[in-house]
Parts: sequence; structure tokens; C-alpha cells
Amino acid sequence: MDRIDRKILMELQQDCTLPIARLADKVGLSASPCWKRVQKLEESGVITGRVAFVDPHRVGLNLTVLAEVEALDHTAAWRERFLSEVDAIDEIVEVLRLGGVADYMLRIVTTDMAAYDTIYIRLSAAVPMRSVTSRFVMETIRRTSVLPIPSGG
Repeated sequence: MDRIDRKILMELQQDCTLPIARLADKVGLSASPCWKRVQKLEESGVITGRVAFVDPHRVGLNLTVLAEVEALDHTAAWRERFLSEVDAIDEIVEVLRLGGVADYMLRIVTTDMAAYDTIYIRLSAAVPMRSVTSRFVMETIRRTSVLPIPSGG
């Protein structure tokens, strides 16, 4: 990945709806080579998708929960069962495997506390866990999806 690929990534992270001609202009290429680079970044898995960001509160999703999960055991069977259950719950929008005391961090976005309780009960009934510690987000101060792409060497 060269300097121009990195510029393309930075521009697309800011606005993935940029027409290819405008993107090409911003990164110093003509449209055809720019489009080929974008396709190559997609085919290689560097660009994994393009999305629209939605304000959760404007669609009635007023509660964000960060739930730390300690696994009951560390077998492949437990992990597969846990990940299968997590995958089936749409409100779980992010799953991170951690080092340290907790094994997983779940970011759950839902309507309210009662809806979260339903999710908690469903997950804990389906998969035995050592513990779940829930933290309730009171305010999102900063959130970005833009990765700080290293400039390269």
C-alpha cells in the first residue's frame, strides 16, 4: 500500500459517497486509475464495506451498554456457543475479545433498560458465564470510525 492508497482510504473514511472523479482529484489521480485502486483495496479486504451512520437516539435506541463478560471456561465449544448466541442478537453491535480479567466486551445498543434486561436474560440463559459486568453509557463524548492510517515509510 503506497501513499496514494493511504490518501484514498482517508478520503473514503471521511465520505464514502464521494464520486470517483472527485476522489481522484483529491488524491491526485485520474478517475480510471483511482477506481482501479479502490477496487483493489476492496478485493484485498482493506476496505471491508461502506455504510451510513445513524444517530441512535433519533431512531429510538437510547441506551448503550458496555458489558464485560468472563467466560465460564475457555474451551472451543464454549466460545463457539457464546459467539453463536451473540451473533443472533442484533442489538449487540460490537464484540471484542480482551486480555485481562474480562474475556469479552460487548457493545449493546437498545431502546431502554427493560430491553437490555431481556437481552441479558436471553444471553445468560443460553450460555453459562462466570460473570457479566454492565456499564451504562451516559453520554458519548467522541465517536469516530476514521482510523488513523499510518503514512507509511
